[in-house]
Amino acid sequence: MIIGEKELNAEFAKLSEYEMKDAISDAISFVQEAAKGECPKVYGDLRESIATDVERKGDYVVGTCYTNKEYGIYVEFGTGPKGQENHAGISPDVAVAYTQSPWWIPEGSQNGEIDREIADMYHMPRYTHKLDGYLEYEKTFRYTEGQPAHPFMYPALADHVDDVLDIIRKDVKKKL
Repeated sequence: MIIGEKELNAEFAKLSEYEMKDAISDAISFVQEAAKGECPKVYGDLRESIATDVERKGDYVVGTCYTNKEYGIYVEFGTGPKGQENHAGISPDVAVAYTQSPWWIPEGSQNGEIDREIADMYHMPRYTHKLDGYLEYEKTFRYTEGQPAHPFMYPALADHVDDVLDIIRKDVKKKL
């Protein structure tokens, strides 16, 4: 017979009834704030899009920190030759393939185009192509060799594992 066995089993029963969602929600919110802090300031829309989700999957409670911005992955991992040269801090568990050639990006405000202010900020050379003919048409393009990686999601968790575990431990202790 173990002294205190009945009390210990009662505590375990309470813990099994406890919804881990609260602890995971608190922990993933901490990761979200860390990701926002790591996100380069120039990407205000990206920073504001960082969100969380907590759901039960079978016997597990899973917390997810994510962004729905398509370009978030390019900021995280970098692009082109510059990204390949400068990608310190990205997840070692992700195999990234970088294009080896520079490219031209159309300037403008439409999908697939780069904003003039951002292109100027990155000192991207400018080329304006003029087409003569029935319609006078010109289009400006920006030359790039990519961008270095600016990891913000991976470091938000990897650099704060102990903090995340402490948050979960404290939440569980409160419930016991």
